[in-house]
Amino acid sequence: MDLLSILQIFDSAVRLATPLLFACLAGLFSERAGIFDIGLEGKILISAFFSAGVAVLTGSIWLGLIAGLAGSVLFSAMHGLASITFRGNQLISGVALNFLASGLTVLIGEAWFGLGGRSPGLKNAERFLPIELPFAESLSGVPIFGPIYKELISGHTLLVYVALLAVPLSWFVLYRTRFGLRLRAVGENPAAVDTAGISVIKLRYAAMLIAGILCGLAGIYLATGLGAGFGKEMSAGRGYIALAALIFAKWRPWYALGATMLFGLLEAVANRYQNIDLGGFIVPVQFMQALPYIMTVIILAGIVGAAIPPRAGGQPYVKER
Repeated sequence: MDLLSILQIFDSAVRLATPLLFACLAGLFSERAGIFDIGLEGKILISAFFSAGVAVLTGSIWLGLIAGLAGSVLFSAMHGLASITFRGNQLISGVALNFLASGLTVLIGEAWFGLGGRSPGLKNAERFLPIELPFAESLSGVPIFGPIYKELISGHTLLVYVALLAVPLSWFVLYRTRFGLRLRAVGENPAAVDTAGISVIKLRYAAMLIAGILCGLAGIYLATGLGAGFGKEMSAGRGYIALAALIFAKWRPWYALGATMLFGLLEAVANRYQNIDLGGFIVPVQFMQALPYIMTVIILAGIVGAAIPPRAGGQPYVKER
């Protein structure tokens, strides 16, 4: 395999890992604050639908971006209302949101476009296009660095670079700011935070807002960056894979980058090599396509090692009187 083929695989891995990375960071903020967010899948789906749908109707990707973020933040607020204010079961609330998104996208999509829940294909002005970084073409002849810069670093859409920048930003917010310290404390010992005179409710809602924005970006990229329109159930389990990646990453931003890139690489390899010959034994295409999901099951089975979630995760906080 030559360098160009390797770079093309890694380039595809970065593109495929981007929605997972956004969703994984969304789950990171949510679960660090003590809110388990099974509803990542639903938020990705609803934001993908509204971003593509509004972009088609208005002809503007930026209005589509706003609509996608609004849809995801609304779903995140609903999850917060059920889990934080009404102290409901967080897992059931998240699953309910996934079912709601699955039904709403088809219902509204059929009413808007009459295409069985799909949106029409997006034109150039209605989606995010690849960005060629400075000197990408002129440096392409430089040995090793040139192809890496041109094929792997340059040529991605805006949201890919936003996702990569979100990793150090998330690390800084969580580990180098007062807000991040309090957010992590809420996920470990909310009673101590409350005793210090800090609102547990406000911090958890703030975490849900951040999670809604990040998850919205995942769906927006899926429909308007990676793809060129919305398709029925196009999230395809990415919310659940992001949760598995979060466990694999042990709720840390930099580890989340590595975990999601691993999933992206598995999917990229599966897409490029439909059949692999291992000394006469042909690996079936179905196995290759199932690789990311098999990895998810392996991680959730605990084979990668113990991953200890925030101690107060999944527990509604009841203020002592």
